[in-house]
Amino acid sequence: MKYCFFLLLIFTSVFGFSQKLKTDLKTIEKDLKNEKSAYNYEKLIFKYKAYPRSLDTIEARYLYYGRNFIKNPVLTTDPDFKSLTEAFKSNNYQDCIRQGKILYDKDPTNLDILLILLKAYDYQKDGDNFMYHLSQFRALTDGMKSSGDGKTEKTPYLVNSVGDEYILLNILNIGQDYTRGSKSVRDGILDIWEKDNNKVYIKVLYIDY
Repeated sequence: MKYCFFLLLIFTSVFGFSQKLKTDLKTIEKDLKNEKSAYNYEKLIFKYKAYPRSLDTIEARYLYYGRNFIKNPVLTTDPDFKSLTEAFKSNNYQDCIRQGKILYDKDPTNLDILLILLKAYDYQKDGDNFMYHLSQFRALTDGMKSSGDGKTEKTPYLVNSVGDEYILLNILNIGQDYTRGSKSVRDGILDIWEKDNNKVYIKVLYIDY
């Protein structure tokens, strides 16, 4: 598979219809920890790993934002993640996949890890694993996109990190011809991406309660 085809698959997958529902992070945290809830984390992560294409938008949203509440998520500043990126930059795709699988087991809904694995499997022409993780990536980014419409300060897209924001920007085809303004809000940083009369609002979450 060619890399341009890989990008096309990602971009077209998240432009489809998805529900726009209010994202209540406290409710998400509560339901994920409730063993009796349909949105319990263990139930959702099992479905995510076994049948990623069967996830609906709400389930995907719970998994995406639920990453804020898991123990010891993999951070881009972690030595293990830096080692993974070095393996990828060195075109050592076999080692990249080996390391990526270890980090995926620790943090399976991490978009940065998924994206690196997707690129590595693409270069290795491993179609089965590529499509498997692409289904997961699609589900999570659909969940992220369903958090708002990005048209106003009250309905921004919500993202877990700056890295995820740039993934979303690529999906929305927002590039260097946009200017960014930022301001602090109660639970994060609100970025306003502007071009001509078009504005897109994205809030990078800061969970602290």
